Amino acid sequence: MRLSAIVSLILLTSVEASMAQNAYVRLGQQAFMDGNFKSAVKQLEKACMVDSTNANAYWMLGYSYYHSQNYRKSISAYDKVIYINPADASAYYYRARAKAYMGKDTYLSPAEREKYLLGAIFDLTKSIAVDPSEHVKCYQTRGITYREYAEFKLQPNTHSYDKARGISSLKASINDLEKVLAENPNRADIASLIELSKEKLATATGHH
Repeated sequence: MRLSAIVSLILLTSVEASMAQNAYVRLGQQAFMDGNFKSAVKQLEKACMVDSTNANAYWMLGYSYYHSQNYRKSISAYDKVIYINPADASAYYYRARAKAYMGKDTYLSPAEREKYLLGAIFDLTKSIAVDPSEHVKCYQTRGITYREYAEFKLQPNTHSYDKARGISSLKASINDLEKVLAENPNRADIASLIELSKEKLATATGHH
């Protein structure tokens, strides 16, 4: 085959692939906007198979997995987003949310649960560093995750029991949530979360 013909074939194949990918993205985005996340997953999976460099498609896929309660796949999709664009703070945030859910899965081993909970805390810290303007929601989510990690570490008669780390995490939880309340003094829900962490801290330290 002549070189010119080969080049033409490559270009045609590339254009066809691009058109297919764009069609999958459009259909996926429409389903995504409609809140039909299961349909969005089907289309966006195809889009990402055609083009593995489309960070926006992976982002929507990760969010759609998250809202389909497929947290493991949501984490994988956001891994791809962060690989393509390490400065995407929202990808760290939603990967953290998915990891936090995985950390509550009692079917997982204690080591796996701890890995996910610590991973969620790390991702939320990273999200704040990348985009400080989103710090309020990150502090709120991290404050809750610190409490959940503390509860995990304070479970009696388990290999994961670590009173010192549990107490430290409860203090970190209170600190994060108080930052949120300082900026939003009327947030009764945050005040309730702070009281919950304080009660657990008092129990853990024997000050009840």
